Amino acid sequence: MSDTPAPAPPRSIASPCVMVCTVDGASGLCLGCLRTLQEIATWSRMTDEGRAAVMADLPGRKSQIDPRLLGE
Repeated sequence: MSDTPAPAPPRSIASPCVMVCTVDGASGLCLGCLRTLQEIATWSRMTDEGRAAVMADLPGRKSQIDPRLLGE
């Protein structure tokens, strides 16, 4: 038996939720995390690849929301 510990399983991608759960009616995006309601509802069932794709798309979504709603 080896003294080397087994490698830890990979960690799932964490939710981008920041507990600001308000959806912008015009864009359909959450003002806190920029996800759609569908993405929020299915996050726990998404594959890591699906979550990574959503995470990669989030920065570009900010331009879809009126800056005044974001306090800018």
